[in-house]
Amino acid sequence: MARGNAFITGASRGIGRASALALAEKGFDIVVTARTVKEGEKRDYAATSAESGLIALPGSIERTAEEVRALGRKALPIRLDLMDEGTIDSAVERALAEWGGIDVLLNNGIYQGPGLMEPFLEIPQDAMHKIFRGNVFAQLHLTQKVVAHMLDHGGGTIINMTSGSALLDPPAPTGKGGWGFAYAASKGAFTRMAGILNAEFGDRGIRAFNLNPGYVLTEAQKALHPDGEDPPYLKHYKGAPAEVPAAVIAWLASDPEADEFLGEPVDALRWCAKKQLVPGWPPPKQP
Repeated sequence: MARGNAFITGASRGIGRASALALAEKGFDIVVTARTVKEGEKRDYAATSAESGLIALPGSIERTAEEVRALGRKALPIRLDLMDEGTIDSAVERALAEWGGIDVLLNNGIYQGPGLMEPFLEIPQDAMHKIFRGNVFAQLHLTQKVVAHMLDHGGGTIINMTSGSALLDPPAPTGKGGWGFAYAASKGAFTRMAGILNAEFGDRGIRAFNLNPGYVLTEAQKALHPDGEDPPYLKHYKGAPAEVPAAVIAWLASDPEADEFLGEPVDALRWCAKKQLVPGWPPPKQP
């Protein structure tokens, strides 16, 4: 069983929470970070300026930490806001001070707020700056700090949550099953990080991966469709539970065979099914 410390952003719910549990099952202790510390705290999950953003979703870093401990692993919940660089610094410093090291960094958290899915002609410049701050610059700052530590301690693994929107043209306009330029552009920039890390530091023990999770119907996605209607993405993509990309993340972090995918886009749905990482998924095809 793998051993070490995994630092996860956006771990209060969704793929981040599921990844914390999957990594804990592989033997990792988890630094659980996100904005939501306690259940019931309201956050802005609007994708466009026309939506109401303040919503209380199920999940918190305290809850995820409890679930990790129930699996027999240690958990360290720390508040981290990608839009507040000071919280990034303090989270890394506390993790290193209390646990002595970070062996795996999962860059899962993203900017949550207006502007992500605006139509092209309606994207505000200030929103574009916020999105890149939360989806590119924050990850750069965090990863620089963690990689500097890893290089002094023999290496480590970086797993970056990318997106099909970074590589593919949308099947429809934003709001009708496609995605906005602002989100896709930020994910496109972020996707370039893993290959650069491997090129510069692969010979010093750094392993960096890009993971495309596929479409996962998270709590935030559900909250943006409160009347029970299906999100428009389901017209074009088959959804998967958060446990699917989480299982692939745990495999990337713990299995040396995963090195063949260094820097390459790893399709979570495909590889989860091929390696049968989640029992019963994908479900049998209906006749």
